[in-house]
Amino acid sequence: MLSDVLFYILSIGVVFFALGVLLNRNPIMSAFSLVLTMVGLSAVFYSLGAQFIAWVQLIVYAGAVMVLFVMVLMLFNLEKEDQAFSKGFFSGGLKLLMAGWVTFLVAFSVNYSLELIETVPAGPETQAKMDTMTLAKMLFTDYIVAFEALGLILLVVAIGAVALSRIKGGTHA
Repeated sequence: MLSDVLFYILSIGVVFFALGVLLNRNPIMSAFSLVLTMVGLSAVFYSLGAQFIAWVQLIVYAGAVMVLFVMVLMLFNLEKEDQAFSKGFFSGGLKLLMAGWVTFLVAFSVNYSLELIETVPAGPETQAKMDTMTLAKMLFTDYIVAFEALGLILLVVAIGAVALSRIKGGTHA
């Protein structure tokens, strides 16, 4: 009972912080709201018993990725672009179209996930298979190629971010 109440309180907090990301005009405050959203998601994962995912969420997203976001926000002068995409019929229609597309994707993903959940047998044998050690063994044996490919993609993204920061408006260092 207490875990359900904690889950709902944390979920409501995550939703409010996510709304803060969308509704804040100041990019730094929006990034701060995103950090709080990531920390809240980590707490939700922890309350659901997924400790490994909670710590990865906290360390990778709330830590490293958000430091990168804030660094990029501080690097560029965002005062001129504050209202670049906020006026006009075309931008309003594009926003509405994108919101509809995202809503469709979320609904499709939830429906697909629910179908997958129904096919997995629940019980102690399933829970025993999903501990952190088993996850690590699978990640570094069966999925090592995908794991290394993800590392290369992240390296390319980091190099691209550095290259973009050296173009106009960056440091030219």
